[in-house]
Amino acid sequence: MSDGRPDLSVVIPLYRSAETLPVLVARLRAALDALGRSWEIVLVDDGSPDETWSVLGGILGQSAEGVLAIRLMRNYGQHNALMCGFRHATGDVIVTMDDDLQNPPEEIPKLLRVLDETGADVVYGLYDSKKQRRWRNAGSSVVNAFYRLVFRPGVTVSSFRAIRRPLLACILRYDLNFTFIDGLLAWNTQKIAQAQVAHVPRAVGQSGYSLARLMTLAFNLLTNFSLLPLQAVTLVGLLLAGAGFVTGMLFLVLYFRGEILVPGFASTITAILVLGGAQLIALGIFGEYLGRLHLNVNRKPQYAERERLGDSVRRGAAGPPDCAASVEAGR
Repeated sequence: MSDGRPDLSVVIPLYRSAETLPVLVARLRAALDALGRSWEIVLVDDGSPDETWSVLGGILGQSAEGVLAIRLMRNYGQHNALMCGFRHATGDVIVTMDDDLQNPPEEIPKLLRVLDETGADVVYGLYDSKKQRRWRNAGSSVVNAFYRLVFRPGVTVSSFRAIRRPLLACILRYDLNFTFIDGLLAWNTQKIAQAQVAHVPRAVGQSGYSLARLMTLAFNLLTNFSLLPLQAVTLVGLLLAGAGFVTGMLFLVLYFRGEILVPGFASTITAILVLGGAQLIALGIFGEYLGRLHLNVNRKPQYAERERLGDSVRRGAAGPPDCAASVEAGR
């Protein structure tokens, strides 16, 4: 370590992880020891309803060296839990991964190698094929499609990432809700790379992400980091106005030619339904933006901690560093 700071921090949000935790921690420690670098592990229990915290306490009771465990007050979501872990991580490079062992800890060196070779600020794990259900792949594809639409990074994002501390320091200033880690990273850098890594089938249980939650995440991405929905509403309004003008001119010509003998009910009700539907969509999107502003102004918490366990509690967990100072130090 330099100045007590480890070379590497691994941050993992936990949810219903009681069955995978013992194997995860054991494999992670072995993989990190093999790197020959100083390391720490930050585990964030995101309000798990199972015995995750009890199992975690048992593991740390046997050996807590280099491991910090944080228990949140309730379930805040994966990205908010990551922000909690980031604020306690002290390493020069921070690796994030899932708790279900679909990201093998033995693949971490591949991320670090690409990070060193490319000089990128963040490296994402790129999977040859995802070993999960089709609906889960479909939901992830939608999130990635929206991400590329908004940020145009030319990469596929995943939860398996390696982030340099100067970049991490810049996103830690964000303390609002509706967090999307990859959007915050893309806001602050264009030096993004990928590393080919393995993805294995889930050993036990099922993913905490339903298709509905993935769609919510994708919508959060659009509304938090882009004005595209508002611009789309404007475009739809222009198209409908143009279509209405053309239709009106067409009926005017037909009227003067005497080809409209009986006014039609169908055209009237169709116009009302189309315009009414467009107006409701616009109001819904405006309301979504306004509601998010309301919740953030009222300081809806990003997360709240209940308790901590582990070695880092005794030596004191670091607070978020200053962004500008960290960027200068990383140059």
